[in-house]
Amino acid sequence: MELLPIPCPAGLVPDATGVDAFHAVYRQAKRQQAVFVAVERQGPRWTVEADTLTAGPHHVVDVSAYDAIRAAVIQLVRTEQVRSDSFAGPVYFVLHGIHSETRARELAAALHAALYGDPEPLTHAARAVQ
Repeated sequence: MELLPIPCPAGLVPDATGVDAFHAVYRQAKRQQAVFVAVERQGPRWTVEADTLTAGPHHVVDVSAYDAIRAAVIQLVRTEQVRSDSFAGPVYFVLHGIHSETRARELAAALHAALYGDPEPLTHAARAVQ
């Protein structure tokens, strides 16, 4: 797997469905010292997962970006685009219950950009009620 570009197009977000796939994608992100991001099918719904620990101790999410991520996740929960058990950091992020793979990939790419300092795509995606 190649290093994900920043910003990452939705179509390049890896599918980590299944234990083996998840571990492979996670290990690859850790080897590349990059933020882990992936989508995963869980029954009829999709989940987005991201983890900044794989990027190493030099990667820090800016406070304003983190605040924007939290606000976006709250918006997504309030509009029932993700389940209320979704999790917004500080280093591990999970968005549960997304209705389609396309939407999950869109949110994963936007979250990835936010974790690298550009929260605008995630802020915009959270406002777009699907």
